[in-house]
Formats: sequence, C-alpha cells, structure tokens
Amino acid sequence: MRAPPLLLLLAACAPPPCAAAAPTPPGWEPAADAPWCPYKVLPEGPEAGGGRLCFRSPARGFRCQAPGCAAHASAGRSLRASVLRNRSVLLQWRLAPAEARRVRAFALNCSWRGAYTRFPCERVLLGASCRDYLLPDVHDGVRYRLCLQPLPLRAEAAAAPEPAECVEFAAEPAGMREIVVAMTAVGGSICVMLVVICLLVAYITENLMHPAFARPGLRRQP
Repeated sequence: MRAPPLLLLLAACAPPPCAAAAPTPPGWEPAADAPWCPYKVLPEGPEAGGGRLCFRSPARGFRCQAPGCAAHASAGRSLRASVLRNRSVLLQWRLAPAEARRVRAFALNCSWRGAYTRFPCERVLLGASCRDYLLPDVHDGVRYRLCLQPLPLRAEAAAAPEPAECVEFAAEPAGMREIVVAMTAVGGSICVMLVVICLLVAYITENLMHPAFARPGLRRQP
C-alpha cells in the first residue's frame, strides 16, 4: 500500500532522529529538568547538627522592575540580589556550563552590619541544580552582605577552592517612598499657604495699619 503524499512530505522534512540540538546559552534560570532546589538551612553552632533538608521551586521568569524592586549585582556580575518592597530578597546566580559540571553544591553565607561589627544571619547549603534562593524577611535600613561560594566535586576538592561572589544591599524601609512623596506634597502646600499669608499680612499692614491721609487743601485768601 502506498503511503499518502502528505506523510511522505512530512517524512522528507523531518530532521534525523540523532541530530544534536544546539546548546542553550547559560542564563539566570535553572535547567528545565531541575524542577526543585534542595537546600539546608544550617543552624548556628557546630553542635546543632546539619539542618533539615528542604525543597523549593525555582523562580522562573522573574523580572526585577522598579519601583517595586531594586537590583544589586556583585563585582563579577554573576550574583545579584533583587530587593522587593515586601522586605524579601531573591538571590540569583549563574554559571557557565563547564563550571556547573564541576560543582556539587553552593554555600551561602549571610551577615549584616551593626553599629560596631558584623553579625552572622543565615547559612544555607544549596544543591548543584539551584540557581536562586529567597530570603523571606530582612530588616529595614540594615546593610546586608551575601556571599555565595561554589563547592567543587570531592574528586577536585584538593584543588584551589572557587572564589566566593558577594553582593551588598540595604532594604528600603516599607512605605518610605510613599512617605517621602506625601511629605513633599504637604511641604509644597504649606509653602504656598505661607506665601499667601505673607502677601495678606503685607496688604493689611500697608492699607489698614497705615491709612493714607489726604493732602491739605490750599487756604483761600481773604
């Protein structure tokens, strides 16, 4: 039985089954076959244990857009922190494909600057498939420093460790932008009212407190 002409045309136009696809350029988002990001929040102190294993879904398609988000990048431009107005911070990073194959995990260290010194906040161990992490709540007006270090495979552990990328930011106080706009509007209204009051006082002082006297007329000669 002869095949229909339409099937022959589709078979002629289809690519060979073993054709290799073009490599995807490295980006900020994780691979499509990595639907989950395993991580551990490490507690303070060596005697506290290794933490509990958790999973989170990656933030795909995220865009940091002003005024609801402020982006801060590291010196190497491979780590960035998107500070949202709800006092949460989305940390994202990217690696070249050759570097990603040599990484078994990521170590995230967090610290914030106090009045005289820095204090540690959160230490997280993330899986090799992770490309982002969400800090749900940060303090307003505090200078944070987040450092991400790739951990090499155990076979390459003897080599020089990968340098850490660090990013610093300060969360804007909630509602501060609205407060500044409101204060500017109120200040402008007060200035206008003060100008009107000054003009009114000047008019009252000139016309009511110092009335103009009529010039004396010429006397008649007898």
